[in-house]
Amino acid sequence: MMRGTRSMAVAVRAPDERIVVQTRALGRLYQGRVSRTPFLRGLLGIWDALGLGWQSLSYSANVAIGHEAQFEGPIAWGTMAVSLTFGLGLFLLAPAGLAQLGEHWLRLGALWSNLIEGGLRLAMVVGYLWLIGLMPDVKRLFGYHGAEHKTIHAFEAGAELTPRSVARFPLEHPRCGTAFLLTVVVFSIVLFALLGPLPLWERLGSRVLLIPLVAGVAFEYIRLTARHLDNPLVRLLIAPNLALQRLTTREPDEHMLEVAIAAFQAMRAGESQTEGALVA
Repeated sequence: MMRGTRSMAVAVRAPDERIVVQTRALGRLYQGRVSRTPFLRGLLGIWDALGLGWQSLSYSANVAIGHEAQFEGPIAWGTMAVSLTFGLGLFLLAPAGLAQLGEHWLRLGALWSNLIEGGLRLAMVVGYLWLIGLMPDVKRLFGYHGAEHKTIHAFEAGAELTPRSVARFPLEHPRCGTAFLLTVVVFSIVLFALLGPLPLWERLGSRVLLIPLVAGVAFEYIRLTARHLDNPLVRLLIAPNLALQRLTTREPDEHMLEVAIAAFQAMRAGESQTEGALVA
């Protein structure tokens, strides 16, 4: 999946080896005030990582079974809502609840309790990515993720967009959604640690309500560091983000690169005069 500012494109390798491409115009939200407002535009980052990503995977699955349809309908959106609720409960609320128990039974201070909560959340996210990466189907998905990164790198370097040319570029990209995810988790550790002691329900509620704030700060951090990659300090700061991407990318084969290039070219055609693209 490739997203620009006016359009997005999803390319899928169909069972008959054709590359099926779906291009779709993005809503006004991506050209409006939200997309230009610092911190507020982090909400678009969340939607890219969750909403557009989910839609792209659903479309890919439909093509794989021979049904080229869009992600629509109450069942599809209901499935997404259930999955999102489960994810919030597992990765956001469960660590907070466990840390609250530790604070009560082990008589930990609020600072230590919040730090333990953040450590649990980070370990759970990294562990989850590592575990699903062992599954053959997910490994293949991560190969396509690597192909997306290489294609963006090749475009930004002005290189020819052919599988042979694109293959020589790095797997990691500083604007990757995985980097955004890790940054959100790390920044949440700092922010939640500053909140001090809270009753359980206030603690759980604060974790949910502060997601937009944490995402906004993380998004601006990603944008800032991506603009100063020639700075040694910045390269040091983003090293953990790039390292985590090793969990969510794999070296793509030639067929995967062809698909990523097709998606990028379709997105560019939809963009018309728009310059650049964001990494899926």
